[in-house]
Amino acid sequence: MFVFRFCVIALTCIYLLLGAVVGRADWINLTGAETSPNIAEIYVLDDHVKLVLEIYIGDLETFEDLVPDDWLKDVDPNRPNVTERLREFSASTFQFVTERGEQLQAHLQLVEPRMRKDRQSPFAGMINPFTRQRVPEAPQDKRVLYVELVYPFTQRPDALTMIPPIDEKGSAKVTIGFIAYHKAVPIIDFRYLGAPAKVALNWDDPWYTKFDNPNLKRHHKSALMSFLYVEPFEVRHEVLTRVKDLEQWMDLGLRGDEYIEVEELEPLKQRIGEFFLNKNPVTIDGKRLKPILDRSNYVKVALTGIQLIEKPERLEISTAIVGVILAYITDGMPQEVTADWELFTDQIQRVPATAIDPAGPLLSYVEPQDNVHKWTNFLKNYKMPTVEQVAVDEALTTIQLPVASILCLVALVPVVRKWRTQNKAGGPTRMLIATGALLLIGGLTLYPFARMSVAKPAAMAPALTDTDAALVLQALLKNVYRAFDFREEDDVYDKLALSVDGDLLADIYLQSRKSLQIQKAGGAQAKVKDVEVLAASVDGRPDRPLAYTLKANWTALGTVGHWGHIHTRKNLYDALVTVDAVDGNWRITDLELLEEQRIDPYGQPALGSGDRRSGIGNDGPALQTSGSQSRGANTKP
Repeated sequence: MFVFRFCVIALTCIYLLLGAVVGRADWINLTGAETSPNIAEIYVLDDHVKLVLEIYIGDLETFEDLVPDDWLKDVDPNRPNVTERLREFSASTFQFVTERGEQLQAHLQLVEPRMRKDRQSPFAGMINPFTRQRVPEAPQDKRVLYVELVYPFTQRPDALTMIPPIDEKGSAKVTIGFIAYHKAVPIIDFRYLGAPAKVALNWDDPWYTKFDNPNLKRHHKSALMSFLYVEPFEVRHEVLTRVKDLEQWMDLGLRGDEYIEVEELEPLKQRIGEFFLNKNPVTIDGKRLKPILDRSNYVKVALTGIQLIEKPERLEISTAIVGVILAYITDGMPQEVTADWELFTDQIQRVPATAIDPAGPLLSYVEPQDNVHKWTNFLKNYKMPTVEQVAVDEALTTIQLPVASILCLVALVPVVRKWRTQNKAGGPTRMLIATGALLLIGGLTLYPFARMSVAKPAAMAPALTDTDAALVLQALLKNVYRAFDFREEDDVYDKLALSVDGDLLADIYLQSRKSLQIQKAGGAQAKVKDVEVLAASVDGRPDRPLAYTLKANWTALGTVGHWGHIHTRKNLYDALVTVDAVDGNWRITDLELLEEQRIDPYGQPALGSGDRRSGIGNDGPALQTSGSQSRGANTKP
């Protein structure tokens, strides 16, 4: 049981699929539109426009045509019926007008009271560094009127003008944050709909649908993107590409021209991965290495960045996106990496190319006339991650004997005896006193020198202090997590063996191999960047004098980044950890997990319940993470 529990601790953080609960993406919307009092989600589909509204309870008067009669206390007998109200709503409140001047008519699908959807912005209430304005916060009153409306059309429009409720000056009467999609493609991020907005619709390729207002745009504009991840022992070339663009370079082998059926998803994904194995060659320190197809996934562009499509579903060819990850094994940290980008189309003449190393991202572009994406190692004071044995303090295992002082004391014994004999007989003692004094002074003077280490009996081993135990455990845990940063299985085993011993070593290694297989099948391999022991208390083991059971409390922070998007997860653990002195070094030989909980990775962890004596607290020594490095002055790739 303890083996399973230890694997939960080690492998949960090391092979996390990080993206479920707490994530920090490569880009965060600073407009605050997602926390507006009123929210509009607009979907332009094949034969209709769908409008989903969350109307703030304080702005119901503006949208009174949508409020049902039976919700009103005093209904005006002259109030129009719902059909007439919807006609008026379509003509003067929330309008959709085609380029031909046709005003679309709304049909009510659903209206009900709800609590507003939580779209909290991490910067709400803070000052926008670009505008110097405070980012708005969501209303305290979460009550909204939830409404779904459909605006049908018979002929696909080339353009649509979206008109919110406006006053005589042409400005919106109420604050509305909105998001718009053309089919499955988000064509903007959350923005404010403060005035009429016209969008040109590209029905052949919705990716290129766009508003005429340059402020209404999507952060992820490019359909094709390249990312170079440069890390110790591994370089990854990651590519995001649309399936529709791949039609120009390879045969997709699909039955239809419009959809990828569920049963076609996996074979197509494999063909795309194999296609990229032979494209965009990567050179590392002058050598062209053979790529490994790490994984490929169907993804989608979401409000917070790139997200995996976890459940297989029928996809439109025009909107489907595939992410491909190619890995290159290296001996250490490269000095130079280049990728020769080969794939361009008539529409795609500029491809965003981002290099990401331990100091962060470097953004650039490749073009047909300048198609080499180059990364050069300008990291300053960068330290390679290492796994080193944690030596047992000699004070616990050896006794330092002052050999010279002992010899002086041994020589002093016969001198003292002779002095006593001559003193009783009344003989001369002055020379004996001088000799004894010299030996005594010599013994004291030579005490720090000429020492010899002698093995201490186990029963004489002093107790390990809580502070020392916390330091030992932090070093061991850091080693265990870092062992999984290595790519080759033999390397992982060898590094684990420096900090884990006995049956536990074999079981963790075997479990890690299973986890690697899961990861290679589509999971994301995370790396633990920071381990901090918050507290530790020591209980001795009477049966094993140099073994200690530590009741410990620590955090492990892991990150995983793919396609420019980073997720972070932090776990807090309570466990009983047994450490033993093996061949002069500390090893973990047993572990029992007591409690595990997810915590805010950017907040301060709280210690769990129970009697814990202080070990290394939040102000104690912190592990240096690779993300804290800096570059030299010349940082251009």
